[in-house]
Amino acid sequence: MSLFGLGRNARTFRPKKTIASGSRGASLRKHIDATLGSGNLREAVVLPPGEDLSEWLAVNTVDFYNAVNLLYNTLSEFCTPQTCTCMTAGPKYEYRWADGVKVKKPIECSAPEYVEYLMEWIEGQLDDEAIFPQRLGAPFPRNFVENVRTICKRLFRVYAHMYHSHFQQICSLGEEAHLNTCFKHFLYFCQHFNLIDKKELAPLQELIDSIEWR
Repeated sequence: MSLFGLGRNARTFRPKKTIASGSRGASLRKHIDATLGSGNLREAVVLPPGEDLSEWLAVNTVDFYNAVNLLYNTLSEFCTPQTCTCMTAGPKYEYRWADGVKVKKPIECSAPEYVEYLMEWIEGQLDDEAIFPQRLGAPFPRNFVENVRTICKRLFRVYAHMYHSHFQQICSLGEEAHLNTCFKHFLYFCQHFNLIDKKELAPLQELIDSIEWR
């Protein structure tokens, strides 16, 4: 049976993206693990001394993709085309999908369809050596930061949907602490490197304000 009733193959769980041993991001991956283990999320997002900003952004973007992918997949039985007919973040915000290539004009779609489009698009970005180079010495594209900004803006929308539409289910699954920690890490990183415009954060501004005052 098609997940969206559109003749597409049913959604399957996307495997975790990993940083290859010996690749340009492997040492940064170890640094992230060490700093996150300290429990200080604001410290964990800071660019390590002497490291390249683009490489730091790249490794963390892979982490954020993995985190959202895992969190959202725990909600697969709750977030369906029937329960979430539109990709929303509360009553005031609705998101439509367009990637500028396969889908040039924004289309209205259900939340799971939007997330499926998004994860497929991000996976394509991460696997493209011209956008996210893995080989040592390979240059990052000039518009790399803008690519990361677009990915983060769209990942935020998934967090916004999960908090607004599925927080009770997340609590029933005992995942709220993990969700909050993942979101705080993502938020602090995006704020530190100015990756998401303030207006894009509006759907979760009340939550963000409470996090910043803790």
